[in-house]
Amino acid sequence: MRDKVLMAYRSIQERRTRSILTILGIAVGIAAIVSLVSVGFGMEEAITGELTMFADLISVVPGKISGATYVEQGSFTDRDLKDLQRIAGIKDITAMTYDAAEVEFRSKRTPIFIFGGETEELGSFYVDPVGLKEGRWLRENDYKACVIGDRVANDFFDDPVHVNDKLIINGEKFIVIGVFNKASTLYAADVDPHIFLNLRAAKDVLQTDDVKYIMVRVYNIDDAEEIAEEVAETINDNHGIEDFATAITMGSALEQIGSVFSILRGVLVGIAAIALVVASIGIMNTMLMSVMERTHEIGVMKAIGAKSSDVLTLFLLESGIVSIVGGVVGCIIGVLLARIISLVASSALGIEFSAGVRVMVLLAGLVVAISVGMLSGFYPARKASRMSPVEAVRYE
Repeated sequence: MRDKVLMAYRSIQERRTRSILTILGIAVGIAAIVSLVSVGFGMEEAITGELTMFADLISVVPGKISGATYVEQGSFTDRDLKDLQRIAGIKDITAMTYDAAEVEFRSKRTPIFIFGGETEELGSFYVDPVGLKEGRWLRENDYKACVIGDRVANDFFDDPVHVNDKLIINGEKFIVIGVFNKASTLYAADVDPHIFLNLRAAKDVLQTDDVKYIMVRVYNIDDAEEIAEEVAETINDNHGIEDFATAITMGSALEQIGSVFSILRGVLVGIAAIALVVASIGIMNTMLMSVMERTHEIGVMKAIGAKSSDVLTLFLLESGIVSIVGGVVGCIIGVLLARIISLVASSALGIEFSAGVRVMVLLAGLVVAISVGMLSGFYPARKASRMSPVEAVRYE
């Protein structure tokens, strides 16, 4: 076996340029898989970590969620809120309302979504993770005050909106007392394009008593799923509709996120696998060329006593060595590439995360590289082992 390994190594060295190109072909495919999967793991861990802070939270909406589709079926009532307060295990209940309103600033008018809720709970949900770049958050007695998202401050009007500026919302004047930072991707859709009021002011300016969103906090996280079912059942009974309300725990949201990332990783691996298919064709081409160039040598080896199994092993060793080297190089490049991508993506998306490089991923990369190499090299090796010694020696 030692002689076979040395012969395979010498053969690779003699065809150095061709071997290097083949190794690079494998390395590119493995690097793509390792880097993309590692970035996916890192992003999933970062998002899961942020959402875990709200593990005691249950989100209740008056509608049915099916996949990515949400069908609103109405609004909650004061009776719903009172009945929820009787459920054991609930710590706090926060009611919210929202709707579009016409907002005017320095003669420019535009429709903007208004969110209203109990200020303390809204603050813990949005201010803590996003932060304010100007001013302060709402208090319960801030009836004619508002806090605006980054896009409202900078994109919706001809001039930037700052603290102490006045906005006219549906004909009523409000003073801006706070401006959010630009939110990360996780919170951008909920914060950046919206204006926040306390619940009483929002109901007055939107001319509605409807409650369109309820946040429920529980004492014990382990009871969240059970309480969520009871919350949905209570509201459904009040409205006489089986699927009127949907109660979502953060645990179920994390499960959905996990399944989405699993699908995403599968798609990314599928895309990266294209590079491996190209690499496998390159290995097969290299080995077939090697068999053709060494036909005479194969005949001499068989004539002096080499068995077909010896020739088969020799060529499989060559493809195996190329594959192992390509796999190792690909893993190294993949780790470096994953760290670079995570740095760029962190700054672009506003989510701090590092590439989740796992030993399992690296080992899988090596196994895939070796498997691809051995499978691609099997046909040329088998072809070489089946050559007739007489015909091979006469080959020019």
